[in-house]
Amino acid sequence: MRHHKPTTTHAPHIARVYIRVSTDEQDLERQDSIIEGAGMAGYYVAAVYREKASGARADRPELLRMIADLKPGEVVIAEKIDRISRLPLAEAEKLVASIRAKGARLAVPGIVDLSDLAAGADGVAKIVLESVQGMLLKLALQMARDDYEDRRERQRQGIDLAKRDGRYTGRKPNRALHGRIVALRSGGTSIAETARLAECSESQVKRVWAEYHTLRNEKMCQQVNGNLEKNRQET
Repeated sequence: MRHHKPTTTHAPHIARVYIRVSTDEQDLERQDSIIEGAGMAGYYVAAVYREKASGARADRPELLRMIADLKPGEVVIAEKIDRISRLPLAEAEKLVASIRAKGARLAVPGIVDLSDLAAGADGVAKIVLESVQGMLLKLALQMARDDYEDRRERQRQGIDLAKRDGRYTGRKPNRALHGRIVALRSGGTSIAETARLAECSESQVKRVWAEYHTLRNEKMCQQVNGNLEKNRQET
C-alpha cells in the first residue's frame, strides 16, 4: 500500500493597502493596480485605506486608522515610499516605527526587503541584514522628503515670478470640499469624522469651519448695520 505524503498549504501573507494622493485633481483609482498586484503576489488584502492628503502631514485619518488596525505579521503595501511619508526624516522614522511596533512591515516597490532573510539569520548576519534594511529605508525616506522640499521650492519660485509679472491670482479654494466640510460640521459631525468623510486633514476642517464662522458673523453684522441704517433713514 502506497502512502502519500500529506501536502502542506501556507496561509497567504495578510496585507493592508494604503493609497494616498495629495489633491482632488489626482485620481485615487490610478493606484488601484496595487491591489491587483498584491493579490498576484500571494497576499490576502484585508483592507484598503484611501485618502486625499499631503504626505507631509502625520495626522492623516486613514493612515492612522490603518496603523491602529494592523496585526502582527501583516504587511503594509503602498505604491511608493512617498505615499507613506514625505515628513522630515525624524518624523518619518517615528511613523515607520509605529508600524513596526504593531509587528508589521512595509512592502514598497524600490526598497529591497530583507525581512525574510533577517528573520532566518542569527548572530552577526542578522545584525548586518537589519542594519542594511534600516539604512535603505532611511535613505528612501530622506529622498521622499528632499523631493517634497524641491517641489515646494519650485512652486515658491513660480509664484514669485508670477507675482513679479502681475500674473499671480492666488490659490483657488476647493468650493466643493469646503461645502462638504461645512455641511458635515453643521450637522454635528465631529472634526475627526468630518476629516475622514471629506478625505482631508483635521487641520483643514478646523480652518474651513473657522472661516465659515467668520464670514457668517461678518454677514450678520452687515445685515444688522443695514437694518439700523434703514431705520435711521426712516425716522
